[in-house]
Amino acid sequence: MVLGAGSGGLAAAKRAAGHGANVAIIEGDRVGGTCVIRGCVPKKLLVYGSIYRDLLASASSFGITLSASSDTKVLLENVRKEVDRLNRLHIDLLEKAGVTLIKGWGSFTGPNNVIVRNDVKENSIEIKANRFLISVGGRPCRPNIPGASLGWVSDDMFLKDDFPKKVVVVGGGYIGCEFACILSGLGVEVTQLVRGKYLLRGFDRELSSVLKEGMEMKDIRFDFGCSPTSLVIDSGELVLNTNNQQRYRSGGVLFATGRRPFLQGLNIEMAGVEVQQGRIVVDSKLATNVPHIYAVGDVTDRINLTPVAIDEGRAFADSVFGKQRRNVNYELVPHAVFASPEVASVGYTEEDAYEKFGKEAIRIFRARFRTMSQTLSKRGPRCLLKLIVKAQTDKVIGCHMVGENSAEIIQMASIAIGMGATKSDFDKTMALHPTVAEEFVTMT
Repeated sequence: MVLGAGSGGLAAAKRAAGHGANVAIIEGDRVGGTCVIRGCVPKKLLVYGSIYRDLLASASSFGITLSASSDTKVLLENVRKEVDRLNRLHIDLLEKAGVTLIKGWGSFTGPNNVIVRNDVKENSIEIKANRFLISVGGRPCRPNIPGASLGWVSDDMFLKDDFPKKVVVVGGGYIGCEFACILSGLGVEVTQLVRGKYLLRGFDRELSSVLKEGMEMKDIRFDFGCSPTSLVIDSGELVLNTNNQQRYRSGGVLFATGRRPFLQGLNIEMAGVEVQQGRIVVDSKLATNVPHIYAVGDVTDRINLTPVAIDEGRAFADSVFGKQRRNVNYELVPHAVFASPEVASVGYTEEDAYEKFGKEAIRIFRARFRTMSQTLSKRGPRCLLKLIVKAQTDKVIGCHMVGENSAEIIQMASIAIGMGATKSDFDKTMALHPTVAEEFVTMT
């Protein structure tokens, strides 16, 4: 029995059914989870829609004369249509795999039982299973301030018909940066408030600096060291008050202030499953303290990325039902931020490498330049490519990039780094010219 038809739950259910298990999956919302319904997929489509203003602004440099208008309502409608299509597709794939889909919300009534409730209380059913997989994911959270319910969270952004002329984004993580760039690209005036001193905590600091530079070129305004204290309505506008006595008036406020595991209504305590700081605790085999109950994905609040949840789901199914015992490899997990400019990273940051190995043990290689696509228009920030190398072994332990197609390039670089490539291996690789990625094999 799988609770939650998101990335991890779907992967586990289909793989387990392929191994011959009798599988059912419980889902009270649409099938697909955060990534498909209200995360990666619709967000990336909005990213694509938001970059056309920049492309059109550069068109005259290439001899193209255009007259265009934009309609955000059409973009949002088309994104929702694609989400609906993917929801139906995932339902069909479950059926083809032989997995029973049970619509409703599951709650534990004991370690071996769940009750499934839907909108009609009389239709509640209780189910027993030999094994349970909890994959209910996470939900965005609002700050604990008066009036927080007046603001949006990321889920709300995909349900809008249009956006107001001015929006305040609260948060400097990847969700905040991505939506700030999306909104700016769609013609919205954006102010982004960041509690700390830098964007993208946990990313390489230099990448953060280059991203900030690029976002400022899009006229996104930043205020650092700034936290909200209350949100009120005044004369038909939202007014956000902050710890430094600033007042920000806007037509909308997006709280991109983190996500938490979605344990509401699960009655996890009835199953006896251990929860620490709001997350389900699992071991290397993805098992909880109750031997027949497992958990994968964002509900464990470790590396909250779709590919990680998928691999966890498949590893669980292979190990438990396929007799192919394996653990998930959490090293060298690539990350991307689909902001403008795009950011991607794998391995050690410069700061982490210095802290772990010492500054004298690390060599840094970087290239900063204007890409050929910007040569004629002279618009946009210069890109950054960066390698982190252990001096003694020559091994590349980090690869980072800010600029066009960063995520696509870092995905391929992840393979080389995962295989233990050295800087010499990069150097002796023939360059493909003219490309941005060639700089990774030519930098000195």
